[in-house]
Amino acid sequence: MAVNLKGKSFLKLLDFSPREIRYLLDLARDLKRAKYAGNEAKMMEGKNVVLLFQKDSTRTRCAFEVGALDQGAHVTYLGPSGSQFGKKESVADTARVLGRMYDGIEFRGYKQSDVEALAKYSGVPVWNGLTDEWHPTQILADLLTIEECKGKLKGLKFVFAGDARNNMGNSLMVGCAKMGMHFAAAAPKELWPDAELISKCKELAKDSGGSVEMIDDMAKACKDADVIYTDVWVSMGEAPEAWEKRIKALKPFQVDMKAIKVAKSDVIFMHCLPAFHDLNTEVAQDIHKKFGLSEMEVTNEVFESKHSIVFEEAENRLHTIKAVMVATIGK
Repeated sequence: MAVNLKGKSFLKLLDFSPREIRYLLDLARDLKRAKYAGNEAKMMEGKNVVLLFQKDSTRTRCAFEVGALDQGAHVTYLGPSGSQFGKKESVADTARVLGRMYDGIEFRGYKQSDVEALAKYSGVPVWNGLTDEWHPTQILADLLTIEECKGKLKGLKFVFAGDARNNMGNSLMVGCAKMGMHFAAAAPKELWPDAELISKCKELAKDSGGSVEMIDDMAKACKDADVIYTDVWVSMGEAPEAWEKRIKALKPFQVDMKAIKVAKSDVIFMHCLPAFHDLNTEVAQDIHKKFGLSEMEVTNEVFESKHSIVFEEAENRLHTIKAVMVATIGK
């Protein structure tokens, strides 16, 4: 039976079967090849999409805009101060307005319940560009990048180092479990994902031939890893006071060359970006003044090493996001 995702929202990977995820990855691969070859067919001509952002972004915004434009669609961007969403107008009312004007809605914000409500009331496909619980478009890009580098997904050992109960830890665990990978969270016990979600992912992994485990020792977790992945220690929107506690808990889980050396010789390093690997940002300089750190979740040595594929990963946000839009609202 052919996969048909027309009219379906993309809110979290738990909503999608491994076969549907495979369809999106294969479509992204084909769209990427067509773009490089210069013969990309425009399957969204005459479509209008709106990008509704509560949180600023570089990769997510650019990927949605360029992807839609490549496909012939028109794009409206509504930034954090660009609409009445959640201020003078409810989520449900905003959804019913936007759904009458647009063919698809992207949302990047805080509450998962907001993106779910947009999908419920708008009547058009809604795409989750990030919430506090899930980041599904990022995981598609990650899976595509791993497959490009390793030639497969099934059977690979994937390590996520850091705050494993955040949106990235949750989403990567689900993605790996569904695609037959061996997922290991390298994190202190207090930062492990919700027990119910871990249990759910272990069930998914059984069906796919993968596995899920939580490990509170960095060297043990990274041993023989094919992929080591990390994310920022404090997410956008969290209180500044969170830094001191999070740094203390996660410093032993920094991705450095010691972690790389216990992994497989051809291990790849990934990060959804932005990364705090040097002092070339205002936030990093502020952290350095307060805590004396010049690197955080990953050392600059690893970030700039031959193992790092973070910019290939960043580019693939474009191709996988384009695939989601084409699959759900394309011709």
